Amino acid sequence: MIRVLAASWALLLGIGLIMVGNGMQATLMGVRGVQEGFSTFELSLITSAYFLGFLAGSRAAPEFIRRVGHVRVFAALGSFISAVFVLFPVLTDPWAWMGLRVIFGFCLAGVYVTSESWLNNAATNETRGTTLSAYMIVQMIGIISGQGMMNLGDPSGFLLFIIPSVLVSISFAPILLSVSPTPAFGTAKRMSLAELYSKSPLGCVGIFLLGGVFSALFGMASVYGTRAGLPVSRISIFIAAIFVGSLVLQYPIGWASDRIDRRRLILAVAAIGAMAAMAGVALGASFAVLIGVAFVVGGMANPLYSLLLAYTNDYLEIDDMAAASGGLLFLNGLGAITGPLITGWLMGAFGPPGFWMFVTVLMLALVAYSAWRMTQRAAIPVADTASYLGVAPTSSPVAVEAAREWAAEQADEPPETAA
Repeated sequence: MIRVLAASWALLLGIGLIMVGNGMQATLMGVRGVQEGFSTFELSLITSAYFLGFLAGSRAAPEFIRRVGHVRVFAALGSFISAVFVLFPVLTDPWAWMGLRVIFGFCLAGVYVTSESWLNNAATNETRGTTLSAYMIVQMIGIISGQGMMNLGDPSGFLLFIIPSVLVSISFAPILLSVSPTPAFGTAKRMSLAELYSKSPLGCVGIFLLGGVFSALFGMASVYGTRAGLPVSRISIFIAAIFVGSLVLQYPIGWASDRIDRRRLILAVAAIGAMAAMAGVALGASFAVLIGVAFVVGGMANPLYSLLLAYTNDYLEIDDMAAASGGLLFLNGLGAITGPLITGWLMGAFGPPGFWMFVTVLMLALVAYSAWRMTQRAAIPVADTASYLGVAPTSSPVAVEAAREWAAEQADEPPETAA
């Protein structure tokens, strides 16, 4: 780990600052939107707009990079992000915010693609797994730190919008001034969704459902907290608990993933997440219970993303993994776009508990589908499964493909070396 930090500290620092800003904006949008009188449905549209832009940016950024290069794309998109932060408190209209969020999501996806390309290029075959693990930890710490910074100002003012704008601007310096060379950028072949589904139905359905869960946790949690009457200080603790759970429980779930049937683990993790979300519906009025629910749901939902990626790779040839990653990210993006819309509708119909109802339904759907798939074909022997590596749902296709490369490298190594 020390060797990885020494080689990539500038890139990781820059990415960490970006994640602090991103974590702040996700919470700030919900809190400030409620203060401005936006309806729950309008806030769900604003949240979906971010994921729509992120999905579009993930697919468009590679072409931009090939045309004008990493540095220009990174600088241009970063400038737009800083400008959008400043415009949010100026253009306090739900339709304007929707447009700004599409731009923000599009540009942030491009920034992720660019920075993750540099990070992956800086890693060697020996350090790629450790580098990606460090990257995931930095992402989670950045989002958690962003919640703490929500208490530095009043959401009704300008300061909390200026802070992430400055942080994102500063983040460019360590990345652009890094000694790491500009990486070559290639695009993997595409795999049709029909072909991907035929190879791993559970992977496709699970990734789609999880996109809805993550978009609710990342984009609508602050709306839930505000509608439930929580002050900003408690909303920030509540959202931080989601990502602390993800950080703490990622390793034990990953450890179990490499040792037991992954379908059974997916079913168990989703079931625990569903039961925790049910507790949120029934007992969410207690703040202590709410923090526990957030910790468990976040600790189940985020590792499930990596678990489903690893499970899907079990049924793919090494040469097909890169092509499949694009389809899985597309399905995750579709789930993320639709998730806030349904969450907003449920919260409008049932009040704040509708937030946990949505998470419960999706987790139970994953439990049911996992159980059904277990009756359709035999499990792959644990010794023949691909290696698990934590990848956050906020990552771009570059990080997912880097994890795929690492899994392929592990598969090529003798068992005693890979261990």
